[in-house]
This record gives sequence, C-alpha cells and structure tokens, in this order.
Amino acid sequence: MSNILEIKDLHVSYGGINAVKGVSFSVPEGKIVTLVGSNGAGKSTVLRSVAGIVKPQSGSIVFDGTELIGLSADKIVAKGVTLVPEGRRVFANLTVLENLKIGAYLRKDKLDDSIAYVYRLFPRLEERSWQLAGTLSGGEQQMLAVGRALMSKPRLIMMDEPSLGLAPLVVRDIFSIIETINKAGITVLLNEQNANMALKACDRGYVMETGSIIMEGDGETLLANEQVKEAYLGKTK
Repeated sequence: MSNILEIKDLHVSYGGINAVKGVSFSVPEGKIVTLVGSNGAGKSTVLRSVAGIVKPQSGSIVFDGTELIGLSADKIVAKGVTLVPEGRRVFANLTVLENLKIGAYLRKDKLDDSIAYVYRLFPRLEERSWQLAGTLSGGEQQMLAVGRALMSKPRLIMMDEPSLGLAPLVVRDIFSIIETINKAGITVLLNEQNANMALKACDRGYVMETGSIIMEGDGETLLANEQVKEAYLGKTK
C-alpha cells in the first residue's frame, strides 16, 4: 500500500527551542497512525507543520506527491488535509450547523450530503443543530470539531489530542468514531497522550520524546513493549 504522507528529516524551532529534531515517518493510505508521547514531545508541532500552521526550518512534508512546506493552510486543506485542533476550538457564538458550514468554506458544491453524514456519525449534533456551540458539553464540542473537519471532504484527517479532558465513556465514543471514519476510507493521523486507546486503535505507532522519534511499530507490538508500558501506560515490569 502506498504512503499518502511522507515526512522526512523535519526540523521545527520556536524562539531558539528545537521542538522537532529530524523526525521522519510515513502514513500509509487508508490506515490509522498515531504519535504517542508525553506533553511537550513535539507531537502537536508535527501535526501543525503538516497543516501549514507552523513553518519548519528544514525537511520535507509530501502529501500524495505534493510538497506541503511553503503552501498556505487553506491550500493544504484544498489538497485534502485537515486538522482537528487540540482544545476543539469551536466557534462558541455560532450554532452547530454554522460551525459545520465553516468547515466547508472552500467548497463550491452543495453541503446537504456531508451535513447528513456528520449527523449520522453524531446524532447528538443533529439534535443540537441550532444550539450555540459554546453551550455544548466537552464531548459534544469534540464531536463538532471532528464533524467540522469532515466537512472539507479530507483524504487525511489529523486529530490533536482528541481525548483531552473528556470522560472515559466519551473517549471510547470518540475512538469508535475514529475507527468508523477510517473504515469509510479516510486516513487518520493521531496525536494522543492516551497511549492505551491510541495504540489499540492504530495500525502503526511512533513514540516521541523531546522532539525525536525513539520507537516505532504496530500498535500491538508497542503496547507489549516494557518501556512503553512503564512510561506511557502506567505499568511496571
């Protein structure tokens, strides 16, 4: 299977701090790939670099044969890449439906089918279609953030800490939806501190520490690794 995303020797710095140090990995088309690691490991910076929000100092980010570095964020969305940001970032003073339509701002076609698809995935959003997004629960806001990202008809959806701050039952719902989205043909790249859930869901995982990838493998292999257990799963030998 071909890789839809290829990241090679990526370096990103903020104010003299090297946040990402020579990271290289690939994302096979149609798969779920996850970056796991502690807060500050550089995972979010990688996703934000792919999305065009952060400008790398050097390296290469190739999506479906096109170099993304140097492209604006809207052009990257138009190529088929979208990001569900950490903290959800919904527009609090707009309704659920208005938030969804904003996710399709680059589209010129009719949105009815896409809105219906999001509502099938998240029935609660349909029930709250005219409710202000700021009045939703944290879990509902995360559903809205994912639904908004889907409105651009992405081929690759990136999710930055989708389980952050959510109750365990809601986290299970979110990961179930991630798997459903993937089965519909959308490639998924996750940044997730909940290593247990992320590695169970993914086809391949990469462990990051202080801006570098220190380990990689399929989810099952990483879950069984003693170093991963001790550092990220709260288990000791």
